Amino acid sequence: MKERLDGFEQALGAAARAIAEEPKLEVVLRSGNRRGPAGAGEVIRINPPRQDLPTGEIARVRGEADSQALRRRFHDGELHRRMVPEGELATMLFDGLEQLRVELVGGRDMAGVRANLEAVFRQRGAPATAGEAVPDSNVAEVVELYMRERLQGYRLNAAQSRQLDAWRDWLDGKVEAVLPELDARAESQDAFARRVRELMTDLGLSEALVEEPEPDSRDDESEEESGDQGPSEPSPDQDDDGGDEPQRAEAQDSAEDGTPEDLMAEEAAASDDELQSGAEEEAGEDPRTNRPKEHPPGANQLAYRVFTSQFDEVVGVAELCGAAELTRLRAQLDASLSRFEGMIGRIANRLQRKLMAQQQRSWDFDLDEGILDAARLARIVVNPTLGLSYKMEKETEFRDTVVTLLIDNSGSMRGRPIAVAAMTADILARTLERCGVKVEILGFTTRAWKGGQAREAWLRAGKPAAPGRLNDLRHIVYKAADAPWRRARPNLGLMLREGLLKENIDGEAILWAHERLLGRVEQRRILMVISDGAPVDDSTLSANPGNYLEKHLREVIDWIETRSEVELLAIGIGHDVTRYYRRAVTISDPEQLGGTVLGQFSALFDPKRRAA
Repeated sequence: MKERLDGFEQALGAAARAIAEEPKLEVVLRSGNRRGPAGAGEVIRINPPRQDLPTGEIARVRGEADSQALRRRFHDGELHRRMVPEGELATMLFDGLEQLRVELVGGRDMAGVRANLEAVFRQRGAPATAGEAVPDSNVAEVVELYMRERLQGYRLNAAQSRQLDAWRDWLDGKVEAVLPELDARAESQDAFARRVRELMTDLGLSEALVEEPEPDSRDDESEEESGDQGPSEPSPDQDDDGGDEPQRAEAQDSAEDGTPEDLMAEEAAASDDELQSGAEEEAGEDPRTNRPKEHPPGANQLAYRVFTSQFDEVVGVAELCGAAELTRLRAQLDASLSRFEGMIGRIANRLQRKLMAQQQRSWDFDLDEGILDAARLARIVVNPTLGLSYKMEKETEFRDTVVTLLIDNSGSMRGRPIAVAAMTADILARTLERCGVKVEILGFTTRAWKGGQAREAWLRAGKPAAPGRLNDLRHIVYKAADAPWRRARPNLGLMLREGLLKENIDGEAILWAHERLLGRVEQRRILMVISDGAPVDDSTLSANPGNYLEKHLREVIDWIETRSEVELLAIGIGHDVTRYYRRAVTISDPEQLGGTVLGQFSALFDPKRRAA
């Protein structure tokens, strides 16, 4: 069997070298003994097939090898990085359509390659059965699925067909018209990418592509000459062809990027920020107060709108799940975490020792009043002219602290990520409670996919432009700060309930958790966000600019980090969140949790680092 697998691997390598036109390229199945990163250098690494080499597995391995080989031949990584838009959803669609272009070009002249690629594509989703619900999807997924069916001519399996049918009418009106242009530009990565960016701008998924003009040496020379001669009078022709034209073009481009209402909103928000910052500088307020100096950028500001908050809800676990089901879900969570039980105990003990060590008593000596310092009585015996010495225990802020854990309950957290998040909450709440620190555990998601009742209200209102957030928020209180951990522990099992995890609107969730913290009596407040990436809500993004939710998230984070007394940090589950938060770490496996939690909280409660 090994000889058969080795022969198959050699055949794959020969085909990949021919497709990629790279004589030294190799294909390595992970069961082999050669090493190398996937698709990097001179090696393409593929997940191995089953030992019996069934037909479906052979097609899958061939398709993956062909796909990577085509990308090496037809893809320019540097050009791709220059053209890729901002935002997680926009990046996902742009990357998917670039891979589609590569496979489209490669499959035109190679029928066997096209068949292998289609086989891999059809294996993405399992066949759907009658009566099965439509699979969850976002705009990026359905647009790529639609284009693969129309441009590449792929036959969809049952699950993919049901997924696409829910969006087909919308896609026919928005995407169908650009398919001939994309097909004609497929040979040119640059032309194809520019048309894709235009399409994404039309769909509201990204901003228009803006490129800096290349410097002209003649312009530089003319500037130097004019600088030597000093200011000069504008010529009569300058009004028509001179330096004012680029300014007018720039103004026109900026006007086209947004509606007049959007521009007015941005100007109003900027002026408000300037007034608020000036007032702060003049006020000279005490640096530690129980309330922030101003309200955070919430949903009532022009820059971020909420179409309706009528259907939003803040609920407890008991309102979403019965006691019997909750016990079953907690047992399911414990079973999935059972192999980490020993690690959890060690982490909890190490973290507790680390934190308790920073709570040791400290004293001020040589005071005029307080507790008599018996250790210094001997010097009075030696010299009776010396006065008595007193000492007093220093107050510590450690116990006067509350920590809020805000957990992303979005659909992308299903499976292992939500289990890691639940484990993180379990460890932190259990350990900090032992150290006398109160912990609150919150979750955020939406009540429905693709808008719910808020979107229906928007449709009934005639689809007004720029409606803002178009979904019903669901904020969940897993554990209140004053509730003991032993009573709240079963509540974390709710995260595993089927149908709970939907979409995520992070900015408003962070504001909600922030407001709850401000209502606490503790002097020190810490907010830790546990998430797996950017905010995504298909209903909101389909009716607003593609970076609408992400922009609001950045504004909220920036305000808290620079103007609020709440200390904000984040743990990314499998995704890098440092592009949003100044203080953030990323973990992809529960085994990384120990060092991460220890490092973050050791730094957080280290008085020397805080003072610095």
